Amino acid sequence: MIHALYRLATTLLGPLIGLYLKRRLARGKEDPARFPERMGRPGRPRPEGRLVWLHGASVGEALSLLPLVERLLGRGLNVLMTTGTVTSARLMAERLPAGAIHQFVPVDRPPWVARFLDHWRPDLVLWAESDFWPNLIEAVGRRSIPLVLVQGRVSARSFAGWQRARGFIARLLSRFELCLGQTPGDAERLAALGAPRTACAGNLKLAVPPLPCDEAELARLRTIIGGRPVWLAASTHPGEEAVAAGVHARLRDRLPGLLTIVVPRHPHRGPEVAAEMAILGLAASRRSAGADPAGDLYVADTMGELGLFLRLAPVAFVGKSLTVEGGQNPFEPARLGAAVLFGPRMSNFADMAAAMLAAGAAEEVADEAALAEAVGRLLADPELLAGRRAAALAWAEAEAGALDAVLAVLEPHLARLEPGPLEHRHAGA
Repeated sequence: MIHALYRLATTLLGPLIGLYLKRRLARGKEDPARFPERMGRPGRPRPEGRLVWLHGASVGEALSLLPLVERLLGRGLNVLMTTGTVTSARLMAERLPAGAIHQFVPVDRPPWVARFLDHWRPDLVLWAESDFWPNLIEAVGRRSIPLVLVQGRVSARSFAGWQRARGFIARLLSRFELCLGQTPGDAERLAALGAPRTACAGNLKLAVPPLPCDEAELARLRTIIGGRPVWLAASTHPGEEAVAAGVHARLRDRLPGLLTIVVPRHPHRGPEVAAEMAILGLAASRRSAGADPAGDLYVADTMGELGLFLRLAPVAFVGKSLTVEGGQNPFEPARLGAAVLFGPRMSNFADMAAAMLAAGAAEEVADEAALAEAVGRLLADPELLAGRRAAALAWAEAEAGALDAVLAVLEPHLARLEPGPLEHRHAGA
C-alpha cells in the first residue's frame, strides 16, 4: 500500500518536484550544466558491452566504491557510477578511474527512472549503504536486473525507525539478490528487516588507499610549520570548532608554539569558523583565503585536502563525535598513521570505533577537558605518540583486505557478465 501511494505521489506531483529541483539549482545544490541528468536524461552515450551500475549517495559512499570500480574495469566491464550531490560529482571528476562514467542519479520519479534505465540498460547494479529509492529499486527489480547491496549500513537508530515500516522496507530489500553488511551487526539488522540473503565480507571503506595529497604542498607546509607541535580537528561540525579552540587555550602554555588545524566538514563554514575563533581571542588564518599557518589556528576550509592535513598532524581528532551524533570515518587518519581520538557519539561507525579501541588504535574522549588532556599527553611524550601511531597504522593495514573478500562474494554475479551478446533490457518501469 505504501509503495503504491509513493509511486502515485511521485508520478502526480511532477510539477512540485520540478519546482523543488529548480530551487535547489538556485541555491547551488544542483549542477546547472548537468541538471537534465536529474530527470533521467543521459549526459553520455551508453558504451557497447556489459555495464555495471554502482550507486553511492554522496562523497563517503562513492569513495568507498572506487577500489571496486578499478577491479571491475580491470575485468573489461563498463562502469557507470551515480551519485546525488554536486560535491560528490566534483570529487568523482578527480578520483574516478579512467574509463568509468559518472552521472547524477535521477530523482525518484517513475518517468525519470524509466528514461534512465532505458538508456543505460545495466547488466548488474551494486547499491551502496542505505540510500533506498523505492521507484528506482522497484524498476530494477521489474526488469530482472541483478541487484546487490554492498556496504549495507543500518544504524541502531535507523533500525528502530524501519521497524515501524517493516512491510515497506522488507519489500525493498526483497529486490536485492544479496545484501552485504559493512559489519556483522549490519548484516543481522538487514536480515531482521526482511533481506532474503545477507552476509558480511568486510567494509570497503577499509580497502580504500590513503587519502591523496600534493606532495610539493606537503613539503612546503612542513617547512613553514617547522618544529611547532601540531594537532588536527578533522571533519568538525558546529560546536566542535569551539571545543578545538578550548583545547588550544588549555595547552598553549604547556606546548609553546602549538598549532591547531581545523578542517570543517563543510568548507563553506570557513569564514564562520574563523570569526568564532576571533571572538574567542585566538588568531586564525583561512586556507581558502590564501593564508598559510601562522597564528594559533589554521582553518583548512578547502575541498579534498584532508589527506594533506592528516600527514601534517601526528594527532587527529575525528569530528561529529562530541557535539553532534554520528561520527566521521576514523579509518582515514588511522590509514595515514595518526594517533586517533574521537568522542563518544560515533554511532555511524560504532563497530569500527569499538574495534579500534580494542586494538589500541584509538582513544575515546568524553569532552573538551578530556580531549585537551589526551592531545597534551601525546604531543608531550614522543614515545607514547609513536606507539599510538604505529598501533593505528597496523590496525588499518590489517583491515585493508576487505576488497578481495567482497569480490569473492560477488564473483557468482560477476561471472554472469562474461563476454557474450549484450542482453537487451526492455522498458517496463
